Amino acid sequence: MQIVSLISLWFIPVLIGIILIYGTIKKVPTYESFTEGGKEGIKIAVSIIPFLVGMLVAISVFRASGALEYVMGFIKPALEAVGIPAEIVPLAIIRPISGTAALGMTSDLIASYGPDSFIGRLASVLQGSTDTTFYVLTVYFGAVGIKKMGDALKVGLLADLVGIGAAIIVVTLLFA
Repeated sequence: MQIVSLISLWFIPVLIGIILIYGTIKKVPTYESFTEGGKEGIKIAVSIIPFLVGMLVAISVFRASGALEYVMGFIKPALEAVGIPAEIVPLAIIRPISGTAALGMTSDLIASYGPDSFIGRLASVLQGSTDTTFYVLTVYFGAVGIKKMGDALKVGLLADLVGIGAAIIVVTLLFA
């Protein structure tokens, strides 16, 4: 365990040092390249602010309108019939929309049921097996100016669905 701790502590500084040494050997102006990358990063951050604000407003409207509860009530009976806990449904629905909201839900589930419970483990694995598809598409596609994202959205949501299914299967097989 101490070896893993030591490696994780030194990995990034050593990697940065190797990159700087390699750049210097190749006669790349490393400091100038770093500052130029920083300037581009700030420009991108400023350019995506409208997309982030739009996404945050959409998430707030979705939750405040009661749409999340409606969708959950509609899906819950079918999932309970196949042995999927109803407590996970809101997390599975909100995860593709908001990572922060999903993390909050995961924390609540772990606090309520415990980290070693079936629901706590399922929430944790679900959190790591899926992505914030709508957020990723909005921010990254918006940053580069892509307007048509229909196919990427379909593939992203399919990947989330597969991640949810895999999380349920793995946790059920290993911990049920």
